[in-house]
Amino acid sequence: MGTRSGLVKARLKGAEVSKGKTLTFLDAHCEATDGWLEPLLEQIALDSKRVVCPIIDVINENTFEYVSGSATTWGIFDWSLSFHWGPVSKRERARTNDDPNVPLRTPSMAGGLFTISRDYFYKIGSYDKGMIVWGGENVEMSIRIWQCGGELLIVPCSRVGHVFRKVSPYYWPGGVTHVLSVNSLRTALVWLDEYKEFYLRSNPDALKNDYGDISERQELRKTLGCKSFRWYLETVHPESLFPFDYLGLGEVRHESSDFCLDTMGEPVNKPLGLSACHGRGGNQLFTWTAKGELQASIGCVDGAPGAQAQLMFRGCTRQIDGSQVFKYKDKKLIHRTTNMCLAVITTNNVRRPALAVCQDSSDFYWSIPRTNSISRL
Repeated sequence: MGTRSGLVKARLKGAEVSKGKTLTFLDAHCEATDGWLEPLLEQIALDSKRVVCPIIDVINENTFEYVSGSATTWGIFDWSLSFHWGPVSKRERARTNDDPNVPLRTPSMAGGLFTISRDYFYKIGSYDKGMIVWGGENVEMSIRIWQCGGELLIVPCSRVGHVFRKVSPYYWPGGVTHVLSVNSLRTALVWLDEYKEFYLRSNPDALKNDYGDISERQELRKTLGCKSFRWYLETVHPESLFPFDYLGLGEVRHESSDFCLDTMGEPVNKPLGLSACHGRGGNQLFTWTAKGELQASIGCVDGAPGAQAQLMFRGCTRQIDGSQVFKYKDKKLIHRTTNMCLAVITTNNVRRPALAVCQDSSDFYWSIPRTNSISRL
């Protein structure tokens, strides 16, 4: 190609000169195992709208030790449209009857390794040519496949090893953050409908980037008659980190201190924190769901019994009467299972959120996001 063009453009060039009926994309740093391709091709022979991935085994980047990847994980993405591996849902395990030979209907794919019908690749819009280098194109393609009538599978009878590198060995024009912002923003504006608010609030600087012309991709969606992102959430991935219905999106602000609930960048099953409100989303971005949950990108606020008990940040259970449900009344957040209120407690000069017996005191007054009509894009 003459110059380094990045994954998206390189794969488009490869597809252009290909002659076969199927396209198989693999990262360069892979090692295939015996019999890896036939199970993928079988699924496409059964249905040409299937896009199929192998289980990705791990090759140690220093020793080249080969370690089997998990057959009980699938691909998901968060509010920032960042890809993650997560445990296969109970719903999908029931569908497959936990049979290790049955392909999983994965919500998203990692993107480095997959097989697709050549005709179908072009019918659904190949890659978004406006994306740069790599990063985010896998999530965009995953959403597009599902919303436009295709099916995305992980085929457990196919395994390919992959070297997961800790450091990228090449230059990213404008920096990694810029590249990922451009690519993910294009995805959000074309495919997420009203749920693009979750991406925009999680990444408040994203719109400062020149993300190019998306009109061609918007027209593609219309031409293909693709379904809504809400359909994707309800049908493909009801366990998603995006709530079906929400009443607002923003900060949970303690009125008298101007401190906000903050996940502190920690994973789930860690204590919830407080920090000065900064208005930039990120760790302080919560949605107030129709069920009464306070949900951040990867989990929900969870209250335990007992006065001044530490609030935790846990995986969302979606139970309408569980420990993650609150009622908002008279500026108080009332925990359903304990009937106590969310308060700011100071211990050793450190503020923290906790549940306490409800009082008419400034320690108990909060403002929460109350509208989901934020963006006009």
